[in-house]
Amino acid sequence: MTAQQTAPTTATGSRVLEEGFFANQSFDYGIRIMLGATAYGVGDVGTVLATAARITDGDWASWFSAWAERADQLAAVGAQHRDAGDLRGAGWAFLAAADAWSRSLDAVDGLPADRAETVLLPTFRKGRDCWEALIDCSDSRFVRVDVPYENATLPGYLLRPDASGTARPTLVITNGSDGPITAMWWAGAAEALDRGWNAFVYDGPGQQSMLFERGTTFRPDWEAVLTPVVDALVGRPDVDATALTAYGISQAGYWVPRALAFEHRFVAAVADPGVVDVSTSWLEYLPAEMLQLLDAGRKDDFDRYMAQAGGDPETARTFAYRARPYGVTSPFDLFTEVRRYQVRDVADRIRTPLLITEPEDEQFWPGQSEQLAGLLTAPHEVARFGVADGANWHCQPLGGG
Repeated sequence: MTAQQTAPTTATGSRVLEEGFFANQSFDYGIRIMLGATAYGVGDVGTVLATAARITDGDWASWFSAWAERADQLAAVGAQHRDAGDLRGAGWAFLAAADAWSRSLDAVDGLPADRAETVLLPTFRKGRDCWEALIDCSDSRFVRVDVPYENATLPGYLLRPDASGTARPTLVITNGSDGPITAMWWAGAAEALDRGWNAFVYDGPGQQSMLFERGTTFRPDWEAVLTPVVDALVGRPDVDATALTAYGISQAGYWVPRALAFEHRFVAAVADPGVVDVSTSWLEYLPAEMLQLLDAGRKDDFDRYMAQAGGDPETARTFAYRARPYGVTSPFDLFTEVRRYQVRDVADRIRTPLLITEPEDEQFWPGQSEQLAGLLTAPHEVARFGVADGANWHCQPLGGG
């Protein structure tokens, strides 16, 4: 999930910083994500705060412009260092630029519809170009690995601590519903590299390039995605096939456990956080009458009422943006599809030892980490993060370490 999602409104959610950075909670959460990422070499604190100072609270156009301008500046710094032969400095700047471009995209569903469609793909491509520049500046440590998937491929990147080709333990990271590829860097890849591991990151169906450029959409049966990823890795001489670990961020706290019910080649896994049922974050906003229509299969009535309720342009834009990765336009079909994203029926098949994070003030799937733990027969542990350590909120943006 990204900053565009609604952050918690409870008092406990704001105790890390009494007043926060912005009154708008989506903006405040986004800045926390950026500040947390600096601990893993993505930009620096001063740049994040200086960019935040240029943003008008609650104004998405201002948010977009501030981060886009910062991204342009960082990309130019990267090019200067690259041209001067300083690949390390160039890589740092390109990574920061890629993350800034991705942060500007938080604004897409808050911008007027005509502008949003105009900026989405070009902005994404600028960010991905900076990521690709990081790969090229890695002195062959980072390599591209296309994963065979159905009749096409998934774009993947094997990040290695050096270019020796030594077989190493590998952390396979699955992204969330709309997170950028740079989110996988600060969520786990940087720490894996620091420990002498490889990290593998990729775009799955409905994620980033697979959605924006190829038009592929989410699927609930993520074993059909993660198994080809494993197949692509285990035959490589620079990957220790006996030491694969899986990590799922945000909505991948559903996808990874789902895949683990069928894919048993990982020695351990992390769900950050645990997600038993993705649909709860959608259904909680529906009144009881709408739930009854959904349960009764009354599609025409449900869609008609949703159309009436969606008269507000901002609400309609947000709904359309969130629905896009699922590949359906009818509200009834969307809610029906999202209900398929649950692991109650397969959790007992998981054999892989699982670490499940449970942050205080989880705003999207509260309580589901414990629910997932209760469904498991495999070894598991729940890691709790709290406001006392500045590690509350979804995916612990200021305390992921």
